[in-house]
Amino acid sequence: MTRYVLLAATLLVASAPALASDVVRHKLASPMLPIAGAVEVPAGKTLVFVSGAVPPIANTSAPKDSVQAYGDTKTQATGALRSIEAQLKDMGLTMGDVVKMQVFLVGDPAKGGKMDFAGFTEAYKQFFGTAAQPNLPARSTMQVAGLVSPNFLVEIEVTAVRP
Repeated sequence: MTRYVLLAATLLVASAPALASDVVRHKLASPMLPIAGAVEVPAGKTLVFVSGAVPPIANTSAPKDSVQAYGDTKTQATGALRSIEAQLKDMGLTMGDVVKMQVFLVGDPAKGGKMDFAGFTEAYKQFFGTAAQPNLPARSTMQVAGLVSPNFLVEIEVTAVRP
């Protein structure tokens, strides 16, 4: 009897990789940016599309209708990413389950109307490519003319995979 249990357990363990296909994250040829070059999602996984997150008010002492109330690009990106993290947590997911990210950056008036890519990247690196959360999503970042509020410099949407 014990031999049959051991045989069954061995067969189950040997077949586990075939049963538990995982997301494959391909590295960039030049690892200059902390993003995946591509991400493969195997059949049978559930994709979760998270609507664009915008920043919360970061400075309550600033006028609510000002960019200062929401902060610079890094502050806004951090706030939007925290909102995404909380929404994913409510669904039983983590930032490690994110496979695709689209980032919309408005030109920062303090930077002469150019997007603050470095500020965004500083915020992003707090959530992705860390020792605690090494998974990197495929990502597109673009400068846009404006967002729903003229005070927003950042909007981020993600796609996650339910493990």
